[in-house]
Amino acid sequence: MSGRHHLPSASSRPLLKAGVVAAAAVTGPLAITGTAMAAPSVSPESNATWDRLAMCESTQNWEADTGNGFKGGLQFTDSTWSEFGGERYASSPDEASREEQIRVAKKVQDEQGWNAWPTCSEKLGLQ
Repeated sequence: MSGRHHLPSASSRPLLKAGVVAAAAVTGPLAITGTAMAAPSVSPESNATWDRLAMCESTQNWEADTGNGFKGGLQFTDSTWSEFGGERYASSPDEASREEQIRVAKKVQDEQGWNAWPTCSEKLGLQ
């Protein structure tokens, strides 16, 4: 067996769905390789996915504040921004950098799934 195929490290396992981990245990490392190759664009850690979502949410305007209660490229409410630790970066999402907004969005996505952005995540096939 080639040295290229291996199980993910312990630090990458939390990003995997339980079914993928179970499948890997039963079928071996190829299940993980096939899964990663099948849907790289919807991986929560892919910044390209966040850019696509921001394009849909705010035309990728990371400084967006149109007065509708949603701010930043990924259209956070102030309460969501605060709840998921965004205030460590900036008092408001529209004042945070793209990278900081993505860090907070990953926490939101981990807890709420893509449904946190219902219209755009459906439009982009993330759900």
